[in-house]
Amino acid sequence: MSAVVDTVRKVTGRPSDVVVRVQGLHQAVEAARGRLPPALVEEGHAVAERADARLRLSGDHTVVALAGATGSGKSSLFNALCGLDLAAVGLQRPTTSWALACAWGPEGAGELLDWLEIPKRHQVSRMGLLDESREDRDLHGLVLLDLPDHDSTQVSHHLEVERLVKLADALVWVLDPQKYADAAIHDRFLKPLSSHAGVMMVVLNHVDELPAPAVEETLADVRRLIELDGLSGVPIFATSTTRGDGLSDLRKALVAKVAQKKDARERLTADVRAVATRLAEQTGDAKPGDVAATGRRELIDACAEATGVPVVVEAIGAASLQRARQATGWPVTKWLSRFKPDPLRRLHLDGLPRTGGRGGGQGTVSRTSVPQSTAVQRARVDGAVRSVVDDVTTQMAKPWASAVRAASVSRLDDFSDALDKAVAGTDLGVATSPRWWGAVRWLQWLLFVVAVAGGLWLTALAFFSYLRLPDPADVDWRGLPVPTLMLVAGVAVGLLVAAVCRFAAKVSARHRAQRADARLRSAIASVCDEMVLMPMQAEVAAYTQCRDGLRGALRR
Repeated sequence: MSAVVDTVRKVTGRPSDVVVRVQGLHQAVEAARGRLPPALVEEGHAVAERADARLRLSGDHTVVALAGATGSGKSSLFNALCGLDLAAVGLQRPTTSWALACAWGPEGAGELLDWLEIPKRHQVSRMGLLDESREDRDLHGLVLLDLPDHDSTQVSHHLEVERLVKLADALVWVLDPQKYADAAIHDRFLKPLSSHAGVMMVVLNHVDELPAPAVEETLADVRRLIELDGLSGVPIFATSTTRGDGLSDLRKALVAKVAQKKDARERLTADVRAVATRLAEQTGDAKPGDVAATGRRELIDACAEATGVPVVVEAIGAASLQRARQATGWPVTKWLSRFKPDPLRRLHLDGLPRTGGRGGGQGTVSRTSVPQSTAVQRARVDGAVRSVVDDVTTQMAKPWASAVRAASVSRLDDFSDALDKAVAGTDLGVATSPRWWGAVRWLQWLLFVVAVAGGLWLTALAFFSYLRLPDPADVDWRGLPVPTLMLVAGVAVGLLVAAVCRFAAKVSARHRAQRADARLRSAIASVCDEMVLMPMQAEVAAYTQCRDGLRGALRR
């Protein structure tokens, strides 16, 4: 790009202007590819590439093309401006499918002519001839092209004219008094180039064939038609190569163009702005909605419901409470809870080590028995996706809104499976038990042993009394028999601990369920981001890139 900047400095004196425009067009085209009409995008790409190529070539030369219909006299005009008999005059000339070129000032013109694809045998360097004059020196830097007839019956002529009209820095349209209103030149060239008035001139040739009073009238009619084409202010010259009318004025205009060296910039600017304007019409300038700040939470909630997260969270709470009771309950009664089915095991989410799922490690399973989503739940997910799209694209132009909408459903076929895997692959935090469960379990068994020991002691005392054996020495603690105290305290404290732990288990189960809910929703959010929101965000980023690029291309 540094080479382009140096060349632009030579061409325009303002390296930031054209380069920024072309860079902006490149940026917009790359972002619009696959989103805006392909023909328009390819046209924008071609303009940007053509501008890059022209900026790398000579900035000291101005390419001016003479274009016109058969019999307009542009070849005679070409010869008169060159001061040489270069172009054959008449209805036929050799190899008319190729343009002729005459360059004033050879340095740097060779590469430019090669880029224009002008054959070597059709190139003439005016400054290399022995009859160089002061007038020739004034035109130093001019590359004058004589194009084939745009209305020729040969298709190759049409293609050559259309190609070089796109490449020339400035255009001189040579009209004939008899055919200046021909729709072919107005509809095919002048109207489509209405944004290029700054690099165009019009010549009404053969005015010697008109009566003197009719010249001004014809010029006025030509100006009227040119203005209808959208080319107000374009200079119009009346010339005659036979009598020499207007040739000096036309030459002065060419000398001024060569001296100013701004036609290359104006032509590139006009080309870039023309296609950028059409791209901007398709893009608009609305600010898109923030993907993350729109209906993301609603989408996650809908997906959580569709994948059975509420069912799983409820099962985790119930299972945690049941397992806590089994771990901390009084040993005499807690065995009854084993007859109740474990809610997590029924859903295949019991937290046992299994292979499969995302990560396939501890606390993950490959398949679950969570109930399948209902039609209503799936419809809610679809509605949430549409809601996000609508919030983001409410002000975007239709092509870009369609691109965002297509991106939102681009991976929808795999979306349900990915959500199921996310739920199955999430560590629910139920594979391990809290440490306090183990401490309470040992305490309960200790209390149970104390109660059993007290009961056995009392049984032994009763047995001795029944056999009328001497009673063992009584053991009291503050007046209370120790065996009775052991039995009562063991049972009472055990039941009390079980009651307290039941309350603690409810709190713990609620916290476990909340943590599992957060983990499940986080996993679901990751899937939603990856498969729905990130593709949408990529389209929004491309839209922003295209819009910013067009601003650079259309800068005032």
